[in-house]
Amino acid sequence: MQVEVMKNILGANDEIAQSNRDLFSQKNIFVLNLMGSPGAGKTSVLEKSLAILKSEMQIAIIEGDLFTAKDAERIDRIGVPVFQINTAGGCHLDAPMIRKAIDKLDLDALDLLIIENVGNLVCPAEFELGESKKAVILSIAEGDDKPAKYPLIFKESELILLNKIDLLPYVNFDLERVKKDLSRMNPLAKILETSATSGAGIDEFCGWIRGQIQ
Repeated sequence: MQVEVMKNILGANDEIAQSNRDLFSQKNIFVLNLMGSPGAGKTSVLEKSLAILKSEMQIAIIEGDLFTAKDAERIDRIGVPVFQINTAGGCHLDAPMIRKAIDKLDLDALDLLIIENVGNLVCPAEFELGESKKAVILSIAEGDDKPAKYPLIFKESELILLNKIDLLPYVNFDLERVKKDLSRMNPLAKILETSATSGAGIDEFCGWIRGQIQ
């Protein structure tokens, strides 16, 4: 019975997600669903990237979090429009939440919409939002066992950022093994090594976004 309930929930969500996707397509907006654990560096990577991209294109951000608007406040200081969604304990964003949020945005003025999902390696990958593509950030500090333990989010993502690469000398993380594991489970995904602290890989991330919009 629980399985049937879950199917109903996902089915209803997918219908709204498709409606969102159709709307984004009509408006010619590239939408990125950015996922990852709490503390993986999603907001920090966005801060560095938006500082570069905001002069090239029209961007808006939807910030998902359980409580507070701390991440949204960081994005706002960069000068990019941001809309906060607080789930009050929910472990992911869903398509109805995104539908309500985009009603507050001027879609005709946008080239790029980035949705920073709630910090979690499980639930966000199961719920379509209407995004064009998914990306996941894995912090070096999280450990090299995460792709094997949480495969769905890495299989679903077209872009995988291995973040905080500057910490590699100080932690037990087998970078090459992780890359091989990721390539086996998702051979079409692009893998980038990034660091919001050093700036490594940020230009490549921006270049990937530019390529998607073009």
